[in-house]
Amino acid sequence: SDRCFNTPAPSFALLQVAALERQIFDFLGYQWAPILANFLHIMAVILGIFGTIQYRSKYLMMYAVWLVLWVGWNAFIICFYLEVGRLSQDRDFIMTFNTSLHRSWWMENGPGCLVTPVLNSNLAPEDHHVITVSGCLLDYQYIEVVSSATQIFLALFGFVYACYVSKVFLEEEDSFDFIGGFDSYGYQAPQKTSHLQLQPLYT
Repeated sequence: SDRCFNTPAPSFALLQVAALERQIFDFLGYQWAPILANFLHIMAVILGIFGTIQYRSKYLMMYAVWLVLWVGWNAFIICFYLEVGRLSQDRDFIMTFNTSLHRSWWMENGPGCLVTPVLNSNLAPEDHHVITVSGCLLDYQYIEVVSSATQIFLALFGFVYACYVSKVFLEEEDSFDFIGGFDSYGYQAPQKTSHLQLQPLYT
């Protein structure tokens, strides 16, 4: 049968754009753990695109496996910002690998947020300052949650697509009839012919 996947699905484009957008804002907020995860995700999306263009089912399977991990990572981010269980944004700095006190870029730059520095505060560690944020139309925690939820939705869509396309590729590989090759329905081994007729031999 003819292959019908000549170009990557729109889901790849959406995943790539969403990952790049996430990477930009995580860079602005110095969120090193998400930056690393986003980089791996971008590479995985490229792998999925390559697997679709080159009809490589193995690459699509690897991409599907990564999407499972990606869903798990984004679920963790949602739990982190909603402080599920023992997670605490004030105590745990997982997103920066505990190397700094930086928070999400959206904390100070969310829609409608008004940032006011607190001068002469004794609460600030060395090389840091204390600020108050007010008037936000949507708190940064919920922006991060919505972003991760969007990533999960796109990843689930991409997972279904990758599994379906890899299945189609495998079926085509199994049923592919090589030109001049075997006829799967009525193959018979070629008979050797000879110009000499065999005669019975008497002794």
